[in-house]
Amino acid sequence: MNAYDEAKRTYQNLGVDVERALEVLKNIPVSIQCWQLDDVKGFEDGGNSLSGGIQTTGNYAGRARNFDELKSDLLKAFQFIPGTKRLNLHAIYAVSKTRVERDRLEPKHFKPWLEFAQSCHIKLDFNPTFFSSGMVKDNLTLSSPDETIRAYWVRHGVACRNIAEYIGSEQKSPCLFNVWIPDGMKDTPADRLAPRIRLKQSLDQIFETDMDERHVIDSVESKVFGIGIESYTVGSQEFYMNYAQQKGICCLIDNGHYHPTENVADKLSSMLLFNRFVPLHVTRAVRWDSDHVVSFDDVTREIAREIVQSGQPERFLIGLDYFDASINRVAALVIGARNFQKALLSALLLPQERMRTLQDEGKYTELLVLNEEAKTLPFHAVWEAYCLKENVKSDHAWYQDILDYEQNVLNQRS
Repeated sequence: MNAYDEAKRTYQNLGVDVERALEVLKNIPVSIQCWQLDDVKGFEDGGNSLSGGIQTTGNYAGRARNFDELKSDLLKAFQFIPGTKRLNLHAIYAVSKTRVERDRLEPKHFKPWLEFAQSCHIKLDFNPTFFSSGMVKDNLTLSSPDETIRAYWVRHGVACRNIAEYIGSEQKSPCLFNVWIPDGMKDTPADRLAPRIRLKQSLDQIFETDMDERHVIDSVESKVFGIGIESYTVGSQEFYMNYAQQKGICCLIDNGHYHPTENVADKLSSMLLFNRFVPLHVTRAVRWDSDHVVSFDDVTREIAREIVQSGQPERFLIGLDYFDASINRVAALVIGARNFQKALLSALLLPQERMRTLQDEGKYTELLVLNEEAKTLPFHAVWEAYCLKENVKSDHAWYQDILDYEQNVLNQRS
């Protein structure tokens, strides 16, 4: 009996159908972020430095500098990521021979991305880009008191939402349209209300037109604080949760956007109870929203466990969000994506029904025993079998291909 057959027998004794778990896993889409591969530079003016509440560090060789290089790196990464994948884009990745102002972006500037996605048999998600621009003044965009600045970013938001609708209608799958802004203040504000009034007015304009949910799913994303806005974030969790409920749109949860002592996994069931969809950005925050590569750690596994335990994983719109320029960027993309797949599989292999019964019967000692002993079940044999079924290389086998790609492709980029 091989390791996989032995693992299946072990899990079967606990009431877990491994084959069914693998079938569920391969059909849970995970949206892979394109911006890991170029340090969130985008294609404007050859790639600007980051500003507006975000920052990347490191100068590892081989950053993607254009559409062709980014596509090449994505294709290489996709070779080693099992399961159903989506691709998450930002507006700064518009494909054009000449620079296009962000408030003038059109669907045609993302048609090459749509064609690329169709060739890979994946779907796209889309985000407006409210950072790294000369039109970000005093760390303010949609909440700016300067009407010229605010109007520019409203036009950008409207243009990007139209692009998301185009993408969704063309790909026959809803495109998640997610708004995050860096607006806030470094020190204590004199007026907290006025910027939020302006932000609400701006969002009302962006979301004014009703769109078919078969094409676009709207969401807004909060943050506790950011670089340069340590004392006041206009788009706080309370603001966006209330706004989303009022507008009937989604409030995206990024697990790096909360106080380090908050358990983000604990928020998910409450969000699911009152929302049709729960969009997610999965990252690894070290002390703050530092966007480290997703690890197979307790935080990630708890998030995945909540998704699986809901019995409705299709209502979670899962995306990854991290960027690290200090290591091989393609490897970073693969590591994080595989780790979240592992977290989902780990959750799918738990004896959920038995655990629920023990909880309902108040048998908390036995529940604790089962929780702890589940941690040493033969998970890795199942993961290796899953990789084989998905025709991707297993652990300890894929990294050499990345090293070869680095030598032959990444290191040739000057």
